[in-house]
Amino acid sequence: MTTTALKNNEVGHRQENLGYRAVRMLLTQRIALLGLLIVVVLAIMTSLDFAGALSGSYDADYLAAALISAVPLAMLGLAQLMVILSGRGGIDLSVGAMVSLCGIVFGYSYGIWDLGLFPAILITAVAGVLCGALNGFLVAYMGFPPLIATLATFYALKSLALIVSGQKPISTLQIQDFFSAAQSVEIPVIGHSLPDVPLGIFTFLIPTALLAWVLLNRTTFGRRLYALGTNDVAAIWAGVDTRANRMLAYVLSGLISGLVAIVIVAQFASARPDAGVSGNGLALPAITIAVLGGVAITGGIGRVSGILLATLLIVWLNAGILLAFAGNEGTQLQLLALGLLLIGASLLNNVTRKKFGVLH
Repeated sequence: MTTTALKNNEVGHRQENLGYRAVRMLLTQRIALLGLLIVVVLAIMTSLDFAGALSGSYDADYLAAALISAVPLAMLGLAQLMVILSGRGGIDLSVGAMVSLCGIVFGYSYGIWDLGLFPAILITAVAGVLCGALNGFLVAYMGFPPLIATLATFYALKSLALIVSGQKPISTLQIQDFFSAAQSVEIPVIGHSLPDVPLGIFTFLIPTALLAWVLLNRTTFGRRLYALGTNDVAAIWAGVDTRANRMLAYVLSGLISGLVAIVIVAQFASARPDAGVSGNGLALPAITIAVLGGVAITGGIGRVSGILLATLLIVWLNAGILLAFAGNEGTQLQLLALGLLLIGASLLNNVTRKKFGVLH
C-alpha cells in the first residue's frame, strides 16, 4: 500500500472515530444533547421568523418573556427528580393537585386572613410538606405502588381544594397586588443590555435549584437517594434507611409543589382551586421534563442541570409553536410535541443504558 493510501486510510479512521465519539457523547451526555437541541430549536424558529412564517417576533424579548412558564415547570421537574431518583417506580402524579390545594391555603393565609406575606409562604410550604408526607407514608411505609398512591392523593387533594374554596377562586386585593411578584425585572449588573426576565427565576427557581443540587451532590441524603434508587437491596445491606429516605423524597416534592403554588398565584393574581389540574394538569409536563432531562425512570440516575435545560427546550419550543400555529391548533400541537418528546426521551434512555450502560 502506498504512503498516500496509508495516510488517507489513517485520516478516514480518525474521522470515523471522531464521529463515533461525537455520537456517543450525545447519547451518553444528556447535557450535550439538550444543548444541541436547544440550539436547533432556536435556529429553526429564528429562520421561520426571518421568512415571515410566524405571527410574531421570535426574538430575545419574546424568549425572555416565555421564561415565566419555565419557573413552575422547572421546579416541578425538580420535584419529580427527587421521587424518581428514589427508585421502585417512584413518581408523583399528585403535584398538580398539591399545587391547587396549597394555592388555596396561600389564598386564605395571605388574601383573606391577612397574616402577612412571609407567614403565608411558611404556612403554604408546611401544607405542601404535609401533602408530600402523606404520599411518602403511603409509598415508603405502607408499601403502596407510587403510581397508585399518588393517583389516589391526586383525586383526594384535587377534591379538597374545590371543597375548601367553595369552587371559587380567591382574588382579594392583597392577592391581586401579589401579581408584582411575577413581574419581569432587569438582571443585576449586566441587565441593562439584556431583556428583563421574570422575578420568579431569582426568588423561587434559582434557590430551589441550588437547594436541590446541594442536597443531591453535597449531602449524605443525596448519596443515599442515588444508592437506593440504583439498588434497593444493596442500599439496605449498606445500612441505608430506605423507608425514611424515600419518604423524605416525597416530602421534598410536596415542599416544592407548595412553593410552585405561590408562584402560580402570583402569575394569575388569583388563587384558583384548579390551578394545577386544569386542562392536562402540571404532572405530565413535569414528568416529561424529568425524563427528557436524563432522569432514569427506574431510579438512581438524574441531574439538576438536565432538568433546567429540558425546561428551556420545552418552553422555547412551545413558544415557537404558538407563533407558528394560531389558536387551539397551536395548543394541541404543543401537547403532541410534549408526548413525542416523552416517548423519544424514554426510548433514548433505554437505548443508552443497553448500548453504553451509562447516562450522565
